[in-house]
Amino acid sequence: MRILLTGCAGFIGWKVCEHLLDAGHQVTGVDNLHPAYDVRLKRWRLQELHRRELEFRQIDIRDREAIQTLFARSAPSYDAVINLAARAGVRQSMVDPWGYFETNVIGTLNLLDACRVSGVPKFVLASSSSVYGGAARPFHEDQPTDQPRSPYAASKKSAETLCHAYHVLYGIDVTVLRYFTVYGPASRPDMGIFRFIRWIAEGEPVVLYGDGTQERDFTFVDDVARGTVAALRPSGLATINLGSDRPVAIATILSMLERLLQRRAEIERRPLHPADVPATWADISQARRILGWEPKTTLEDGLTLAVRWYMDQRTWAASIDLGD
Repeated sequence: MRILLTGCAGFIGWKVCEHLLDAGHQVTGVDNLHPAYDVRLKRWRLQELHRRELEFRQIDIRDREAIQTLFARSAPSYDAVINLAARAGVRQSMVDPWGYFETNVIGTLNLLDACRVSGVPKFVLASSSSVYGGAARPFHEDQPTDQPRSPYAASKKSAETLCHAYHVLYGIDVTVLRYFTVYGPASRPDMGIFRFIRWIAEGEPVVLYGDGTQERDFTFVDDVARGTVAALRPSGLATINLGSDRPVAIATILSMLERLLQRRAEIERRPLHPADVPATWADISQARRILGWEPKTTLEDGLTLAVRWYMDQRTWAASIDLGD
């Protein structure tokens, strides 16, 4: 297949690119290398991808004209678009909600309309478990998602509704994937596990919001990448959770990382953030049924790989700005 993948230098996009290229697909990767976090991470991922046959274009999906030009110059047309380009993170979206809506909503609209004009039959959207807000657990895809708790969640829900409209109006085959707390090597530095590893390894205080009993459905990045590639199959219109179906307390994660790094964590406690939810938990029965997918990587193995990556890249990873 000829696939356009946006956000190819991002944490999940990088891994999806690897899986697509290794499977023999022709991939055009798009990324604007936005400095929302340390660009060295994005350049490191791109360097890894350039060991394969990636066609890279530095384009911002907010730029409608640039997107239209990219599609117009693609002959024949792409077989599918996977939109992983996004401004991510719940707390940061409260600081700059406009930036989140410009990328996550207008950017998605630009891509969907380019698919309409060019006749691209398949569109895969990366969404988020955050759209569920405070819904009853486990989260399943037919639950109401009309009470977001952050601008980030609202932007992702808005992108989902755009996909629905373009499916109904123009027949584009759409799969929306709701990712649950993805972790692994070379992850975003604003994410909890990256921060915990860095803080423990370097003997810095570990900032813990709440008492550590809050739970997350941690999902290893390669498992998510496999599910994203599987979502290229025709589905009509489908919304699918990709998670581990095994919520784990933050305090348990810290204990596991202490053991792997052979260092005790110095905890600096702060109040729970108002945008945070007490727990996430994915019902993945639909992923099993529609995609034939389920996670394969144990939490122990996934954390081991994340720690190993950090220690291997420590000479520069230790200086990465973790943000606020």
